[in-house]
Amino acid sequence: MSDPLDAALDLLRRLDPKKTSENLSTLCSLVPDLEEDLLASVDQPLEIKTCKATGRDYLVCDYNRDGDSTRSPWSNEYEPPLSDGTQPSDRVRKMEVLANDAFDTYRDLYYEGGISSVYFWDIDDGFAGVVLLKKVSSKGDGGWDSIHVFEAIEGKRGTCQYKLTSTVILHMQNKSDTLGEMNLGGNMTRQVEQDLSVEDDASHIPNIGRMVEDMEFKMRNLLQEVYFGKTKDIVNDLRSVGSLAESQRERSLQSQVVKGLSGRV
Repeated sequence: MSDPLDAALDLLRRLDPKKTSENLSTLCSLVPDLEEDLLASVDQPLEIKTCKATGRDYLVCDYNRDGDSTRSPWSNEYEPPLSDGTQPSDRVRKMEVLANDAFDTYRDLYYEGGISSVYFWDIDDGFAGVVLLKKVSSKGDGGWDSIHVFEAIEGKRGTCQYKLTSTVILHMQNKSDTLGEMNLGGNMTRQVEQDLSVEDDASHIPNIGRMVEDMEFKMRNLLQEVYFGKTKDIVNDLRSVGSLAESQRERSLQSQVVKGLSGRV
């Protein structure tokens, strides 16, 4: 008999990725005992909220949620207010502020819009965090969500081991009289580890930034060259954008050219 959690995760992989949040909620209501494990295992499209203290938008995920409240990276306050909500130490909070400023610039340069949020928290031998990036197309027909979870294990002699797990959730849809309606979506997860030198707390930010930048570059190329390239080949083999009359006319012209060349030989 298969493990219930494995069966639930396998079911989610086979359902429409665009409805991941809805399907996950349904599964949690059907099997309440698996709710905590499912929420921790399944990446969902990022939710957007507005910080009441600063008026700036921020992204919501499991790492800045405590019960029904969420922590804003801009004010470091929970909304709705939570007296005993988990917060980073003063040292880690200072790095969190620097990281939010750095990735806000990264978002503006690479995404030309969208929203970014960074959350840090303390662990026994260092600190950990998550970098969130979200961009929705101006027409609302597609979106990109990046979730980069990392651990920074601080060692001796000015070195730190970084463990990064990155997930990209992508969905696109298109509808036209020529092509009809198309929905394309899915997610991809990759991991990497690196040992990098550090001089002070501030030097963690460029180290994490370079790792996230390199990972996003590799994942974008993989999506474009492998996944979209293969999808395009399959679609071109299955259907033609042009009409049947145009295809027949092209074949007729090709046949005439071949006959003309044969007659000259």
